[in-house]
Amino acid sequence: MPFDDGATSDAAPEREELTWELFGRAERELSEQIVASGWMPDLIIAIARGGLIPAGAIGYAIGIKAMGAMNVEFYTGVGQTLPEPVILPPLMDASELPGKKVLVVDDVADSGKTLKMVMEMLRHEGLDLGDETIAVDARSAVIYRKPRSVLTPDYCWRETDKWINFPWSALPVMTPHAQDQADVAVGS
Repeated sequence: MPFDDGATSDAAPEREELTWELFGRAERELSEQIVASGWMPDLIIAIARGGLIPAGAIGYAIGIKAMGAMNVEFYTGVGQTLPEPVILPPLMDASELPGKKVLVVDDVADSGKTLKMVMEMLRHEGLDLGDETIAVDARSAVIYRKPRSVLTPDYCWRETDKWINFPWSALPVMTPHAQDQADVAVGS
């Protein structure tokens, strides 16, 4: 079955709307799950870009200041993905990770391929530091999980099969050209 993210069909799909207000509740409830589990991370790693805002919110909620990010490309356009996710530079400095508990955060486990790749790398292969490879105690957290996800995150706020409108990515990308047109439209 081909991958369908819901954005390519002709019919307007039913959508899950995550507002900023609901996001605040989601992150508090997701953070409560983490604290209630008794497992507290030493470091939070965001999967960029979608995981950056949720990771920061969780970090504030549970009092973790040590943050990092992994740049992973999977979507190449609306409804278009690479065959497999790819880690992009810049690479995170992992020299302080041996023996650490690491929470990996993303906005959604859609196909689950990105999260699965990162978690397998951390859990099984460890992090390559050049002269050594280290294993870490890694868990994952997402706001949403789709039923088709190949990985079940350790912590999840809600499951949905709908296309999700996140408040940080629902509006069109700003460009200089679009801004010039907006200025003309308002009579600047």
